[in-house]
Amino acid sequence: MDLGTHGQSDDELRSALTRLVKQLVQDEPNAARRGDDLLPILDAHLGVAADELAVVVEPIMIHRWADTDIALEAIVARDPAARLLGVGGGDQRHHSSLSDLMANAEWGRFRSGQVDRLNVATGPDTERATVAFGLHLFHHEGAPMVVVQRVGNPEYGSQARLEVLATDPEVVTAMLAELREESMRRSVLWRQVISFSTNPYERSMSGLTFHRRPDLPASNVVLPTGTLEQVRAHVVGLAQHRELLRDKGQHLKRGVLLYGPPGTGKTHTVRHLVSAASDTTVVLMSGTEMAHVGTAAQIARAHQPAVVVIEDCDLIAEDRDHHFGGGASPLLFTLLDAMDGLDQDADVVFLLTTNRAEALEKALTQRPGRVDLAVEIPLPEEADRRTLIRLYAAELAFSSVAISRAARESAGTTASYAKELVRRAVLLAAMAGREPSDEHLAAATEELLADSSRLTRALLGSNDDSGETSAD
Repeated sequence: MDLGTHGQSDDELRSALTRLVKQLVQDEPNAARRGDDLLPILDAHLGVAADELAVVVEPIMIHRWADTDIALEAIVARDPAARLLGVGGGDQRHHSSLSDLMANAEWGRFRSGQVDRLNVATGPDTERATVAFGLHLFHHEGAPMVVVQRVGNPEYGSQARLEVLATDPEVVTAMLAELREESMRRSVLWRQVISFSTNPYERSMSGLTFHRRPDLPASNVVLPTGTLEQVRAHVVGLAQHRELLRDKGQHLKRGVLLYGPPGTGKTHTVRHLVSAASDTTVVLMSGTEMAHVGTAAQIARAHQPAVVVIEDCDLIAEDRDHHFGGGASPLLFTLLDAMDGLDQDADVVFLLTTNRAEALEKALTQRPGRVDLAVEIPLPEEADRRTLIRLYAAELAFSSVAISRAARESAGTTASYAKELVRRAVLLAAMAGREPSDEHLAAATEELLADSSRLTRALLGSNDDSGETSAD
């Protein structure tokens, strides 16, 4: 046998098999395939064999995806010759890292294609079409660079990240450092009101929902004389003197606790404070969202001045002696760590509310530097009840006499009761086909104060055992 001929036959067979395998693994027949092979494009841009370079991976927190997209676009735009390519090749491309894409390049499976886009919210009324999967080819500080930007998809087991390829590792380090700085400077979270709720009917971004800042003037908040001024001075007024306090070595980080029975206006007061702090980043937390308290503190630290609102904080900050099964809630320690982890000069307010101040963990309420101001929001006195009814009935023609009578007869009730009282009066008038009048307000009062409405009053936060007395 001619060994040379035999060796040549092996080479030909191997080449034929390679061509066959390449043809089989291609997503489309060769004649119908679109786009160009990716690896030669990368090689040409970098000036070296791209698959011989190390890939640097930069994980991105998903709620910072819009910030990253904005910052990367700004950096890439400095190179007028920059290119943005998509990646074709079916769903398998989502499972593949940049190294995998290059390793599979010889089979012709992955080619240039359309850029994947993902719309994300950037505010309560705005959104941005970000790059969900694409390759940026550009020069940074004169050096060629490739950045793969992918938002990730849990369905494919991938996470949001950037993958960077360049011939000079120092340029990669410098670019990523600049990217982080630009991401913070251009962050869409500045001066926004956000929560960790996921609402398909509101503008959300990867687990964050943007809310319109409420417009609630002080005239619409009815509290005992001096109470609102005291709270507002600590939350809003103190921030107006932040530089002086810093210069004098005084701390800015502060905690404010609003406590009192349900329905007395704690949440209403919070809404006013959020409205008044228009230059402040606000993170709202309640219920299951409290699991994100650590992330909320990080956002507040990075976007100060900031306010972290934790409503019904006793859900996580209950005294460990009261906690079911003994011991403290794990989220209590997360909250304490979040409050303690901020620098003293951080302009961050933790604004807490609770209906059960007596049940709060002493480590939260009695340790200096955590809660600096605790303010009771009590049941309204008769004069405040009159004001509340007038406020909720501002567009109705109730007489002063009728309003005073309704306020006098509703001892021990809350602001929520006053709001429901006016609503009931309007409803009674509507059912009778008439305009709301004093008789409807009186009828609503009688209905709500009847023994059969005791549970309703309790649900509105009212205290039927109030010992308040009023002169006729």
